[in-house]
Amino acid sequence: DMAGPMMQMPDGRMIQPQIVLLREGTDTSQGKGQLISNINACMAVVDSIRTTLGPRGLDKLVHDDKGVTTISNDGATIMKLLDIVHPAAKSLVDIAKSQDSEVGDGTTTVVILAGEFLREAKPFVEDGVHPQNIIKWFRAAARMAVDKVREISVSIEGASPEEKSELLKKCAMTTLSSKLVGGEKEFFAQMCVDAVNTLDQDLLDPRMIGVKKVMGGSMRDSFLVDGVAFKKAFSYAGFEQQPKYFENPKVLALNLELELKSERDNAEVRLSDPSKYQEIVDAEWNIIYDKLEKCVASGAKIILSRLAIGDLATQYFADRGVFCAGRLQEEDLVRVTKATGAKVQTTVNDLNDEQLGSCAVFEEKQVGNERFNLFRGCPASKTCTMVLRGGAEQFIEEAARSLNDAIEIVRRAVKNAAIVPGGGAIDMELSRHLRDYARTVAGKGQLFINAFAKALEVIPRQLCDNSGFDATDVLNKLRQKHASGDPSGANYGLNVNDGGIMDTYEAFIWEPALVKINAISAACEATCLVLSIDETVKNPRSEGADGQPIHAPGGRGGRG
Repeated sequence: DMAGPMMQMPDGRMIQPQIVLLREGTDTSQGKGQLISNINACMAVVDSIRTTLGPRGLDKLVHDDKGVTTISNDGATIMKLLDIVHPAAKSLVDIAKSQDSEVGDGTTTVVILAGEFLREAKPFVEDGVHPQNIIKWFRAAARMAVDKVREISVSIEGASPEEKSELLKKCAMTTLSSKLVGGEKEFFAQMCVDAVNTLDQDLLDPRMIGVKKVMGGSMRDSFLVDGVAFKKAFSYAGFEQQPKYFENPKVLALNLELELKSERDNAEVRLSDPSKYQEIVDAEWNIIYDKLEKCVASGAKIILSRLAIGDLATQYFADRGVFCAGRLQEEDLVRVTKATGAKVQTTVNDLNDEQLGSCAVFEEKQVGNERFNLFRGCPASKTCTMVLRGGAEQFIEEAARSLNDAIEIVRRAVKNAAIVPGGGAIDMELSRHLRDYARTVAGKGQLFINAFAKALEVIPRQLCDNSGFDATDVLNKLRQKHASGDPSGANYGLNVNDGGIMDTYEAFIWEPALVKINAISAACEATCLVLSIDETVKNPRSEGADGQPIHAPGGRGGRG
């Protein structure tokens, strides 16, 4: 009753032939060992990113293979730049990206949580607990934690607009406090809230907030334009003679070039009479003059085009007191049309007022060593532009990333306006809640829920470590405060300034409930994903010793 057919050896022994299933060189690892190695890989990734958490978090400098240097504090940015090859650790990169696209902030939090869940699960795995048991109870704990966040969160619906914008500003400040621009968080938080308030409140499309970076000046020189700003496009002679300031001008947006075109398709014209040649040249000039006359006749004072506006046209418009700019970037033109209400035209025939846009003020302004064209006070304005200033290029890049996080947070808070106390307060409260619940669970589940609860404490602990305080001491104070049963105790978190504890809700350290909900769910998903892998198979590269691809034997389509 042996499995499979037996084979007789020459000396009469019966043996079972070896079955080769996977190609030679395939690396398979199964069971507990590879699960532990996957967990270790994920923990190694987390260790590289954990110091960036919180207002005292440090930054990472990543130098990539192209020689581009990035300085960042944003979890998702760092995870993208780290070229992680370990297949299990890649799941952490994915959750950081999903947290970034879903809520915008909390990317470091989600990676640290996932790593800590795995760290807590590791001893159970080593002791031979079946991973499915851990997964089942971790999922239950995550569900309870998310429900508790919803229960604790304070909604800001129905508040007056002033209160609401103040609240949004507080949320933006919490996000910005952990970034490079934390020193000016008050200034930038206000800017983000103003920017989001100018958007269409139903759509809240973040692409309608333009961010322009200009070297030089200090951070404080950054400003918000309630409309569109873009860098002066390439210009021809005659440009300087054009007026650079208009009030209530009409705006015409084109998608065609206003210059003499050379014939592209090698057209051949045979002339019997040399005087006819002049007629052909004149015809070309007449065509372009006709176009330009129609543009001016439409009453537009500002003419923008995605394609080139040549030197002839530039001079023509300058003589008639019209401003023009060609070769605009598409995104800028789209934002101009959204703001001014102009419709992009592909022909200049039959132009009427319906197709033209308008704005209150148009001006050209010098910012640093760049010139910017600004459209202000637009009637249909559902767009705005932030012009960021700063001393170093990397610094401005990082400021732009930080503001992007803050804008996303404000957008989410406008959409579902519920907030929870930050500074590790919510994490401690969830931890306490789950520990209390674990006591009521009979059996192994109690251990797993306790482990989950302990893992949640990593956020306040990491905040302490990054601020240089004694984590054990602070966590003991926090545990005591949260366990006291006093309702206000639930809002106590870490005070990063003096290493004590404080009511973070009263101190306006708030974050949208959505950030926490998403972070806990995503971290739990990633943990369960890693725990549920029981075999890793690595296929070898199909190469010979000399690096050449191996061909099938006989070379006839692999049939031998």
